[in-house]
Amino acid sequence: MQITSSGAEKIILGIDPGTRFLGYGLLKIDKAKVTVLQYGVLNLTKYTTQGAKFLKIHERVLGIIEEFLPDEIAIESPFFGKNIQSMLKLGRVQGMVMSLAFSKGIPIVEYEPKKIKQSVTGNGNASKEQVAKMVEVIAGIKLDTKLFDATDALGIAICHHFHQNNISSSVKGTKKGWGAFVSENPERIK
Repeated sequence: MQITSSGAEKIILGIDPGTRFLGYGLLKIDKAKVTVLQYGVLNLTKYTTQGAKFLKIHERVLGIIEEFLPDEIAIESPFFGKNIQSMLKLGRVQGMVMSLAFSKGIPIVEYEPKKIKQSVTGNGNASKEQVAKMVEVIAGIKLDTKLFDATDALGIAICHHFHQNNISSSVKGTKKGWGAFVSENPERIK
């Protein structure tokens, strides 16, 4: 499937944050062509402390950023669940990824889970299997659809591409994200 785009070549890193499994996916966008550069899942279940998990997340995400030099990062935004402790842990992972993006000068934008599913499948309540299948169709390749955290991360990157979010749209205020917040509130950044 060819996606219409008028922008120059860019690399988007999609992150599906988690404290048990963190999915990542890298897309190269070149005019109308979407190419999957890499995708995977960081399995954190073998680490027994939060500190060890966070250190591994930091090392891997930083390694991906330094290897692929993404132009933009898209991440799934926090969602409200019943388990407050899980939400807090997830928020810490999201904050760590955002901090890495800011430290490298890479704009980052958050997307709600329903918006991601709606953008990729046309259904905001789509299953992980449906998202994975549509990511395959859009990217034009066969993926390991059992790596749902990775296919979700690719879906996040595709959602970002579809919404044409970039630093200029965030700064202008047409799309709200962390880039817009930083630009609009420089006194709050230290």
